[in-house]
Amino acid sequence: MQLYGKIEGDPVHGEGFYVSPTGLYKVKIPVLPQLGGTVTDTLNFVTFDDDFNLHINIGALPLSKELKADFDAKGPKDFLADFFRNLVMPDHARAFPGAQMEPNAIFMPKYHDGAILIFTLLPGGSAFENRVRISATSGPAVAKRGHLCFVQSGYVFIIWTELAERVLERSTYKKSAEEENTILRQRLMALVGNMQFFAPPPETKG
Repeated sequence: MQLYGKIEGDPVHGEGFYVSPTGLYKVKIPVLPQLGGTVTDTLNFVTFDDDFNLHINIGALPLSKELKADFDAKGPKDFLADFFRNLVMPDHARAFPGAQMEPNAIFMPKYHDGAILIFTLLPGGSAFENRVRISATSGPAVAKRGHLCFVQSGYVFIIWTELAERVLERSTYKKSAEEENTILRQRLMALVGNMQFFAPPPETKG
């Protein structure tokens, strides 16, 4: 499948980078092709998957004039929480009935000039559902995702990953909600630590 963005470096040896179609960022590719790692994208989103326990998405959505005014009026904490609640969660709810935000979002005022970490529970929303045997009585797993959101260079970045262990280990999985949140936070911040951000290209005038 052809990419909108491009690959630089050597992904086979863990030294590959994905460059977004907009040129806004590049990120070290977190999956290896020899482990079933794949990279798929659109103009605004990229997904990294492998055959084991990785499912990561990076989205970068441009701020319209209206959203920019809303951001300036509310500040990052309230803007990002409302953006996620009003524009992201409805899509999750349509795709996965019963989807919900956990009431324990974490705001980090000094991280990327204000970032929020939001946790969601998505019944039937796991990327790993087809990798485990589900009995007729157990039903689909409830996926847990961590979403890290911040504004950079006039775009809202939404970066999320699923806690694979919750689905793959099933009855042997014993992590508390607080432990889950710590794991997701660490993984997301490690991913962002492997990103480089650039100013958007100047607009061309016709």
